[in-house]
Amino acid sequence: MAKPKACRECHYLTTENMCPNCNSTNLSTSYTGIVVILPGRTPNEDPRNTSYVADRLNISKPGKYALKVR
Repeated sequence: MAKPKACRECHYLTTENMCPNCNSTNLSTSYTGIVVILPGRTPNEDPRNTSYVADRLNISKPGKYALKVR
């Protein structure tokens, strides 16, 4: 399995050539740390309302994110 790439704009981890979260093509394979934001109880719930980590990192969509991208 290929190593996921981290978006330099939103830090979302993906194996594609374009970030599905923000549509950026500025991706990097050099990143450290991974945080997983789980979906809320309702499909359209903003994770920042229920997750301290999502609030601190300003993550509005569930998924895998890199903590630091180089």
